[in-house]
Amino acid sequence: MKSTASHTSLAAYLLFILIFNSQFSILNCFGQTPNCYRITFSDKNDSPYSVNRPEEFLSSRAIAKRVRFNIPVIEQDLPVNQHYINSILNFSSEPSQIISVSKWNNSVVIFYPETENCHDIIAEMLNYFSFIIDTLPVAYYQIPFISKTPIQKQISDAIVDVSSCDYDYGNSIDNIRLHKGDLFHKAGFCGEGMLICAFDSNWSGLDTISYFKPLYQNGQIWGSRDLAPGINNVYIANPLAIPGHGTATFSAMASCIEGKMVGTAPQANYFLIRTENPWGENLVEEDFFAQGAEIADSLGADVVSASIAYTIFDYEWQNIYTSADNNGMVSIASRAASILAEKGVIAVIAAGNEGLTDWHYITRPADASNILAVGNVDKNAQISPTSSYGPSVDGRIKPDVASVGRGGWFVWSNGQIMTDYGYGGTSAAAPIIAGLAACLWQALPQYSSLEIMDLIRKYGNRYNNPDNRTGYGIPNFYQCYLDHSNSVPEKIISSVSVYPNPTTGELRIENGELRINSVEIFDVFGRKLNNSPFSILNSQLKMDISHLPQGIFIVKIIADGHIYTSKIIKTN
Repeated sequence: MKSTASHTSLAAYLLFILIFNSQFSILNCFGQTPNCYRITFSDKNDSPYSVNRPEEFLSSRAIAKRVRFNIPVIEQDLPVNQHYINSILNFSSEPSQIISVSKWNNSVVIFYPETENCHDIIAEMLNYFSFIIDTLPVAYYQIPFISKTPIQKQISDAIVDVSSCDYDYGNSIDNIRLHKGDLFHKAGFCGEGMLICAFDSNWSGLDTISYFKPLYQNGQIWGSRDLAPGINNVYIANPLAIPGHGTATFSAMASCIEGKMVGTAPQANYFLIRTENPWGENLVEEDFFAQGAEIADSLGADVVSASIAYTIFDYEWQNIYTSADNNGMVSIASRAASILAEKGVIAVIAAGNEGLTDWHYITRPADASNILAVGNVDKNAQISPTSSYGPSVDGRIKPDVASVGRGGWFVWSNGQIMTDYGYGGTSAAAPIIAGLAACLWQALPQYSSLEIMDLIRKYGNRYNNPDNRTGYGIPNFYQCYLDHSNSVPEKIISSVSVYPNPTTGELRIENGELRINSVEIFDVFGRKLNNSPFSILNSQLKMDISHLPQGIFIVKIIADGHIYTSKIIKTN
């Protein structure tokens, strides 16, 4: 990974690297031959899994999303054939380990830590097994074997207090005001019930900083997965990355510190996935991204926020792509990002900070189709010169949109809340859009992931005149919400009220002068529930929802041809 935001001074960063290099021998030795290879299989024949039994490899939340949007479970979703994996592990007497698996690409990455004969072993393997169709060197590592724990899913029954989304943002108002996100929050949508998977590294301090403790207490941190080899803890600092990079970008979405720092989706749920290699820059990071995308899909994530960028790696033999390959199809990471949209996930990806470098253009996987690549502006909507240029090589508008990266506000790994003093990049801009995208989908559950992303582009301030720096421009999330959900004049909005909220069973709707045509209730997955019976007395509608489980729901009211939506909480 090339970090896409700069959150410390250059001098401090260089000192950090100097100290680390003097203490750790585990770092790469330049000029080494590869000892990690991507092996791609031909099929998934004789799989013990079936598309008719998705509960064996997808969560109930993911399955519900497939049903909701009529997304079929196909062979692509089946796990990689374990017999093939066992066969390649047993092919040689040399110790080996699988360090990455991608079911969408039908591939694995095998690691040989103690041999320099990897190339010969892989060549023999390719000739021996008919089910291997391709091999590719992707990394050189000097790391110990480590057993990885399974996904740590820590879902809590706790309900976030959503009585108000009227926050005092403090200085962090600069992060959100360009998108009218503060008004969107006041309308009542702050991410409740939505799941955002963050792809990054260096969440150092996140689990100990007092500001973030409510996230854990409320059950908003659903868990984590560390895909990097050699470690198994996402909170351990990445020694070669910007200190606290993941913590800072995460804070742009999840913070809820009144008067100081409020993120764009402070009431959403989060899952952390380290896709970045802490020991150097290797092509295998793209394999980790692909695996992370599949984990996010299997969890039923609504949004992926990826503050990452791939360009140049440590060794010449793995620099197989240039910016001329930015077509969204060459890179395994870019292909996986595009597939996320097919599975009903909004992927928001940093466009990269190559504007002043020889690379110049967007990075991978920001070149993917059907994702939101995010460029970097300051609070005055002025483009940062470091923000990567579009378009993609096949002529698609890139970046898709832009947000505040330069001069944004963050919580750092030492617990301090401060601006980046103008050094911030697209790593900071992407989570701002990701959080607001989750809130928008919460407000408009009837739309698909592709439709939500299209709406975000259409409400960019340059939609009719896109360019290669900010794409369709800076989206106005509040206006999008007004036009597509609360399509009601202000005087009508003020005449409709839904209460009590929270409620244990009875819901009342004051409709004033309006004639209510219908009332529908949606769960957090966007599924329309059976209409609850209601009665109208004078200007008040009464509805019994005591049969609903504890949780968060969206009430959709159609009155005199207008649509009004409101979130409600059902308690026991």
